Amino acid sequence: MTLAQDKVAAQGYEIVTRLDFSETTFLLEIRHAALARAARAGQFVIVMSHEEGERIPLTLADFDRGRGTITLVIQAAGKTTREMQETCQVGGHLHAVVGPMGIPSHVGSSKKVVCVGGGLGVAPIYPQARAHKEAGAYVIGVVGFRSKALMFWEDKFRACCDQLIVCTDDGSTGIKGLVTEGVKQALAEHADIDEVVAIGPPIMMKACAATTKPRAIKTTVSLNPIMVDGTGMCGGCRVRVGGKVFFACVDGPDFDGHEVDFDDLTQRLRRYAPAERRALEHWRENCRMRGAQS
Repeated sequence: MTLAQDKVAAQGYEIVTRLDFSETTFLLEIRHAALARAARAGQFVIVMSHEEGERIPLTLADFDRGRGTITLVIQAAGKTTREMQETCQVGGHLHAVVGPMGIPSHVGSSKKVVCVGGGLGVAPIYPQARAHKEAGAYVIGVVGFRSKALMFWEDKFRACCDQLIVCTDDGSTGIKGLVTEGVKQALAEHADIDEVVAIGPPIMMKACAATTKPRAIKTTVSLNPIMVDGTGMCGGCRVRVGGKVFFACVDGPDFDGHEVDFDDLTQRLRRYAPAERRALEHWRENCRMRGAQS
């Protein structure tokens, strides 16, 4: 290990940029040159914000080999992500960032691709859209937000998409409705779509797969179940695809959306909800106690 590497290992990985898109969604750009060089669309990392922190998987939202950085877009939902929202600031460090993990997305065989991102899935669909465009495909982007005020990266998507369809729940911009409405529009306008790639909540990916199945269009989804070690040893990220069991961390995260058992995936995610609520309540109570003592 070189002196520079030893210094990084001791301090962690520097946060060079932070952007807040909403009250719950924020972006962190992390300096990690080796990871940025190795990263490919569709891969993820496992992050620990501090030495005693939880290991959480986060799909890469961007990577810049020239700057030597990776970008993560995080939703403050549970204990760890809320803690990161409070503590992760420019100039600070993440204790550990492991990756890139997972099998990179297969890019290059499809000539016309629809890349669909809903909610937090908008961020990780961006590298997919960019990769397909760089491979020579005609790229249709479909992105969904609750409202225009919560939109982000419109300029980045327009730079790599031949067509961009925006959907909002309240109709404040683009199509009023879910991203499936955007997918339907793309299917109606283009009879030669080779593939649809969808990233978002399980219910959204399930709906996208149901929309494309009647036309037998290849549909790829990225699964992000509960995960601990990222090596397939813990078994926490088991998913059922085509009646068989796979581990999302090493066999995925990309799978055939028409074969994924989304009901089983949703049930497994709900299984941990009580423990997640208890962890969040315990963290909040500790925060209140520290505030009262200061």
